Amino acid sequence: MSALDKISQWPVDNVAGALIGPNGVEALGDTAREYDIKSVTKPVVALGVMLAVEEGAVELDQPAGPEGSTLRHLLSHASGVDFDSREAKRPVEDRRIYSSAGYEWAAEIVADATGMDFPVYLQEGLFEPLGMNSTRLEGSAGHGLISSVDDLVKFASEVLNPQIIHPDTLTEMRTVQFPDLRGIVPGYGMHRPCPWGLGFEIHGEKDPHWMSTNMPADASGHFGMSGTYLWVADDYAMVALADRDFGEWAKPLWQETNEAIWAELQG
Repeated sequence: MSALDKISQWPVDNVAGALIGPNGVEALGDTAREYDIKSVTKPVVALGVMLAVEEGAVELDQPAGPEGSTLRHLLSHASGVDFDSREAKRPVEDRRIYSSAGYEWAAEIVADATGMDFPVYLQEGLFEPLGMNSTRLEGSAGHGLISSVDDLVKFASEVLNPQIIHPDTLTEMRTVQFPDLRGIVPGYGMHRPCPWGLGFEIHGEKDPHWMSTNMPADASGHFGMSGTYLWVADDYAMVALADRDFGEWAKPLWQETNEAIWAELQG
């Protein structure tokens, strides 16, 4: 029995997961089942935005969002806009304010620049090249993605070993932006600092946290309020999708699961 099997003990109706590493993929459950992955949407959407940056349609440091903000600020939750409103709650670079509205704003900017609806841009630029045939954006660019473990394995594999996007772009996405900002991780409270990359939350020294304390500080990923998460660390990645909303049940189990998996990977 491997540590990945711990997800089968979660108190949920349906769960599937996969561990990706140099020796291949270990999977558990119905990996083709489609889930509403909520905010695991954000790193996927951010990769789509960065494709537009690579193509020259937009620039990461162009004005975007509220006065003084850029695309970089929107993707790293440093623009000051609220979670579900484009109204500035704080000045730019004052606080890490977790925002889905910022992602919706970024997606609109890409759509305007490319002349393509953003879901179509994602489909043609990212999902089709990666073979993510079950993935589609329905609604918000901050939390509206439908996907499966099989498809997110393909996404995580691209993060680990980029084929359609330049490796330097992935490095930038997983590098802390505006490192001194403090902020709240939903469900886990205030962290000082609260490191975030472009679409990817960075583990840093956060505790309590959904990643485990034994995982490296540069581990990155995202979790979704529908009971989903994805992380990438060193040469490994993990996806877990469930159908029970995040809550008190998840906090100890996610940390324990990730702790056991990481310990097993380290031998």
